[in-house]
Amino acid sequence: MKNIKYLIIAAMGFVLSTSCLDDLNQLPHEETTSASVYAKAENYKMVLAKLYASFVISGQEKGGGNADISSDNGENADYLRLFFNLQEVPTEEIAYTWLEGNNMTNMAYMKWDVREVWSSDMYYRIYYTIALCNELLRNATDAKIAGFTDSEQQNIRTFALEARFLRALAYSHAMDLYGDIPFVNENDPVGAFLPPRYTRAQIFDFVISELNEIAPALPSVKETEYARANRGAAYTLLAKVYLNAEVYTGTAHYTECIAACKNVFSEGYSLESKYAGLFNADNNLRTNEIILSFAVDAEHTSSWGSTTYLVCGAIVTTDAQKSADYGVDEAWGMFRVRPELPRLFGDVTNTKDSRAMFHTAGQTLDVNVMTDQTQGYAVTKWTNLHDDGTKASNTAADGVNTDFPMFRLADVYLMFAEAVLRGGSGASVRDALGYINLLRERAYGDTSGNISESSLTLPFILDERGRELYWECTRRTDLVRFGLFTGDAYKWSWKGGVKEGAATDKKYNHYPIPYAELSANPNLSNIDY
Repeated sequence: MKNIKYLIIAAMGFVLSTSCLDDLNQLPHEETTSASVYAKAENYKMVLAKLYASFVISGQEKGGGNADISSDNGENADYLRLFFNLQEVPTEEIAYTWLEGNNMTNMAYMKWDVREVWSSDMYYRIYYTIALCNELLRNATDAKIAGFTDSEQQNIRTFALEARFLRALAYSHAMDLYGDIPFVNENDPVGAFLPPRYTRAQIFDFVISELNEIAPALPSVKETEYARANRGAAYTLLAKVYLNAEVYTGTAHYTECIAACKNVFSEGYSLESKYAGLFNADNNLRTNEIILSFAVDAEHTSSWGSTTYLVCGAIVTTDAQKSADYGVDEAWGMFRVRPELPRLFGDVTNTKDSRAMFHTAGQTLDVNVMTDQTQGYAVTKWTNLHDDGTKASNTAADGVNTDFPMFRLADVYLMFAEAVLRGGSGASVRDALGYINLLRERAYGDTSGNISESSLTLPFILDERGRELYWECTRRTDLVRFGLFTGDAYKWSWKGGVKEGAATDKKYNHYPIPYAELSANPNLSNIDY
């Protein structure tokens, strides 16, 4: 049961809405004051629900109405839609159709600057979530909750741990996307305040410290409501940050990554038997593999962004593909894939790999014209269907019912193997191979896709991450870590705005802090822009 969702509507009535962020630490404007909200212990969980909801909706009303913060791209600029665009659109995993209409040309061709609207919207959305987390934490101190019962106090302390986790998640995204960034926490003053600039290394230290402290204190997966943070989620985020530590700090932490992965394994997760079931409207049932989901449904988190964007946006508007086959009332035709992704699977029309989920009829493999919907295969990975094949919701009116699996055990297996191959201690290549072949056996349905130790190389891992995790908001980060996102070592179709692919400047390894922020806060600056 998607329990956390059913608190969101109640939370909407009074929790933390704002039309703009004049500074990164400002208290969101409220019709009801903080003092009255936090006067009752039961309200804390409603505030917590808003923290989780901030990742999948952009306003207080259906479809993003009564927006939380102003946006250069309209009411649909929720956190997940923005994150997907920044992580996927510049890579070989997306061929975007509506370049001019959606202000996506510079994103698709890796030519953005400090005025890039998608980058700035993501920046403000991240710091809005951080502001919400900070406000809950300000009101969850021992002094603030002393008047509640012991049981209520214990619940609120758990909510505070979750708020710290969500803040660490948001800061990890900000560090990854923007490099050196402003830092603000619950101890900073509210109001006129210019946050200091923290280096990536400082943010890394903060996130690692937070996660190491809260992970053991969080409940296990068996003790946690669906779509709420638990120990497994904290250790997974810890592994992700450690895996990318060399990018963030210049110092490798692969041994620590392996240790964090082992902590995830000890929580008792297991692979789901069918890959496709991880991305349909019943994926809330896959808690054996899905470690943390962003919960989405058509009743309580109705949105034209989040997973509605992924499901409807992936279906082309030609007669060759039927939207009803995916539980969708309207096809949006927003994106396909560039040829490099299908080529990871070989001939996708004749492969045993069940992860090769592409619509090819009426579509060409190559993309000679980015805006032509018939060029580039369409992805069928995400659906709005129940396990029995029935439609889960009226997407035209309410959006989809499919959650977004932010963390999966499969990713932890891949991180573990990569950290071993990069020299981390505490595990062997044989251990890593075992986990990789579990993924291959799920994909192929038997051992025919299994590989040997000699085939388990870093290039193989990058390709396997593409096969397993495409369209799950990892590709840009992966390519940066492998030194392939910018430069000329890997040129995919339309990289740099050239059909054959072109070298790009290293500055695009991170996005710029918005120009307006640089003007408002003299502590901030952009590297390379």
